[in-house]
Amino acid sequence: MPPVFARALPLLLAMLLAAAAPPARAELRGHGGFVKGIAVTPDGEQAISASFDYSLILWDLGKQEAVEVLDDHEGAVNAVALLDGGRRALSASDDGTLRLWDLEGGGGLLHVFTGHGAKVAGVAVAPDGRLAASAGWDATVRLWDLQARQQLYVLDEHQSNVNAVAFSHDGRHLLTGSYDSTIRTFELPSDGSRPRLVAVMDGHDFGVNALAFLPGDRQALSASVDETVRLWDLATGSELAELRGHKGPVFAVAVSPDGQWAASGGVDGTVNLWKIDERRVVASLYGHGQPVWSLAFTPDGKRLLSAGSDSVTRVWDLATRREIGVTGADSEAARIAEAAADNDSRGAKLFRKCVACHTVTADGGNRAGPTLYGVFGRRAGTIDGYNYSEALRHSELVWTEETIDKLFDLGPDAFTPGSKMPLQRMPSAKDREDLIAYLKSITAAHGAAQ
Repeated sequence: MPPVFARALPLLLAMLLAAAAPPARAELRGHGGFVKGIAVTPDGEQAISASFDYSLILWDLGKQEAVEVLDDHEGAVNAVALLDGGRRALSASDDGTLRLWDLEGGGGLLHVFTGHGAKVAGVAVAPDGRLAASAGWDATVRLWDLQARQQLYVLDEHQSNVNAVAFSHDGRHLLTGSYDSTIRTFELPSDGSRPRLVAVMDGHDFGVNALAFLPGDRQALSASVDETVRLWDLATGSELAELRGHKGPVFAVAVSPDGQWAASGGVDGTVNLWKIDERRVVASLYGHGQPVWSLAFTPDGKRLLSAGSDSVTRVWDLATRREIGVTGADSEAARIAEAAADNDSRGAKLFRKCVACHTVTADGGNRAGPTLYGVFGRRAGTIDGYNYSEALRHSELVWTEETIDKLFDLGPDAFTPGSKMPLQRMPSAKDREDLIAYLKSITAAHGAAQ
């Protein structure tokens, strides 16, 4: 990852070193790392995902294709919230900032909010779109005026890292959850004065990871490291139910628009669907196989999106309890993936998961990573329209068979010191040789040094 290499060819590395399985077509693929956050636009037509690869991707849910890649953060992106009817987005990152995006204007960056002294783990926007709250690992919750684009208040009542924030549907209350195992309820005065702490709920045994209000704002759900989802009476601050269905920490919880259903996901890779009034799991959705970090229902309540450590977002039909996928090879990624799947060479097998982040044709353009078209002989950091880090933008490195081999042999931490990308090496010389040969065969190996 940035500052040096995560926005260039090494994004390919992360995909290559993953398990080499044929690509599924029922997923939103395009990130090169864990997908930590997901949000759906009010019309249900688009979604935006936030990833460990420092980027956000705006998706067309009907086509299940990427619309825009937003990559101006300087750290992993942990959460994202929508406002203005889905026309803008607010993201939270390990770089300690919140960033406001114009989704109608091609994903343009509108503003950077600074103030937190550590990573920002969660973000929420009030229903009227005027106020935002952020959860920081500096043990604070910060409130922001989105119109004036300035910080309003710092809430420092928690005793440890804050992971989650949630506004009530009427905008009058704010819930916050922390590693100190507590959930705190704040009242938001109508005159805009400082929020008032009104309750502390401390039933969890370990840290709180996620929060969600139920419609009507009288109850809320929380997800915790203690392997539980808990239902709370917000009028009394008392626990109504302890819901157990996961093996290991629970990272995400979401409530359907009608309040009848809840979904939870955790380290066990399972998405559990709960009937809230019956306090029981009615279905478990399997597909990720790795930790599930974020969940979101579509506005009509008919679909559920889940995002996880497998670097993808999955779309579920809640009537059939199955994944929804666009079939057919009607995109460049699908065509190349099918070609790789049909090719028995070792290089093709290594490349299968790379097409989500990189195009290889002249008209393919950039995705989460820059296009690999003409990569051989090209100077690093020179593709127009791609947001490289400063260090790579001024690099004198030229991609050749030798430099790509060295990259995979040594790893980016040694080949480009200062890189934060958590990658392993590809120690097999034969694997490197096969991969490079395959790359040359599909990327028009006629780039030009610049």
